[in-house]
Amino acid sequence: MTRFTRRGTFGLATLPLLTRPALAKASKNGARPGPYLIGADVSWVPEDEAAGARYFVDGVQKDPILILRDAGFNAIRLRIFVDPAKGYSRREPDKGWAGLAQTVKLGKRVRDAGMGLVLSFHYSDTWADPEHQAVPAAWAGYDLPALARAVEAHTHDTLVAMRAGGAPVDMAVIGNETTFGMLWPYGRVKLSTSTGNPVTDANHAKVGEVGGFDGFAALLRAGIAGARRAEPGVAIQVHNHLGRHWPIVREWTDALIARQVDFDVVGFSCYQQRAQGDWATTFSEFVKRYPDKGLLVAEYSSRKRYINDLVHALPGKHGWGTFIWEPIRHQEAIFDQDGHNAGEGAKPDLISQGLNGAEAPGGLASQQPTVPKPEPTGPMGHGGDYVANELLDLYPQMAKDYR
Repeated sequence: MTRFTRRGTFGLATLPLLTRPALAKASKNGARPGPYLIGADVSWVPEDEAAGARYFVDGVQKDPILILRDAGFNAIRLRIFVDPAKGYSRREPDKGWAGLAQTVKLGKRVRDAGMGLVLSFHYSDTWADPEHQAVPAAWAGYDLPALARAVEAHTHDTLVAMRAGGAPVDMAVIGNETTFGMLWPYGRVKLSTSTGNPVTDANHAKVGEVGGFDGFAALLRAGIAGARRAEPGVAIQVHNHLGRHWPIVREWTDALIARQVDFDVVGFSCYQQRAQGDWATTFSEFVKRYPDKGLLVAEYSSRKRYINDLVHALPGKHGWGTFIWEPIRHQEAIFDQDGHNAGEGAKPDLISQGLNGAEAPGGLASQQPTVPKPEPTGPMGHGGDYVANELLDLYPQMAKDYR
């Protein structure tokens, strides 16, 4: 098996990196502002390193960010929680995984590697996703105007701190997988169309009184204002988890535009299709309906070459790129551990291959475990040796083909 691990193999050293003036300019016509983004979210790396993880390519131990860079990746996405010690990082509150201090340190590693940096704001103390958009503990009891002020301040202050720590951000993602809104119930959205995923549809069937698109848009506008006040040229992404579902994408995007939410690019999660061609339909229809907006795949795992080809081939360079989700140890990972793929394997087809937990995290809200699970102990990260596998070899060729 041939590995292309030297950045100069396909002339990658000559590729321009993301620049703020180019990203800001892109909002006028929706075209990607620089090179096609071959990106990855690797936010778990510090947790895993603290648990003893090591990373290898061609038998040589190496920083995983450099392994990705040398294979053709040119951008990294990181996630950030408001106060993970009160949520995500409760087991290790002193570490504050995916909090500000940890994210600045990891972001500086990304910038020192010469890569673009995207920051995904989870406006919560833990995962914010299609099934969870909980208000942070520090904002408990806030009404909508107070939440909007908190969102603006948090976004602004985070980006200022990132720059001060040597990790200036190129693109800010205002909310993570906000198909159903954010900061529930004030920013929660009821959609008029079924998702076609019975888990998701059951969880959102009866949600009570919510703020709807008006509340959601107010929070997005606040986050965008805070981002642009901190970094005037930053690119703004909004994130919908149903890249496979054009009618919902259209309803959602139309609603945001009608409420003056001023974004540059929509990111889609693309883990599974209900039917073959779902992603292609969404992408092609999006470009036609929103000619002044870009699109990218914010999260994916399976069908790596296929989905990158779809995005890259969009007319007018409206496809900005893709970001593979946690490729070291999630789903169809590009690393092996103990001789096997370090993830649980590819599941690109909804229903026929099961309900992917990435699309409906947490399962049915009505289903409670019969026996409570014991509270986990020990490090949060996953240690061990991670060895780059043949799936990594797809990326140098993509980097060459997409220049």
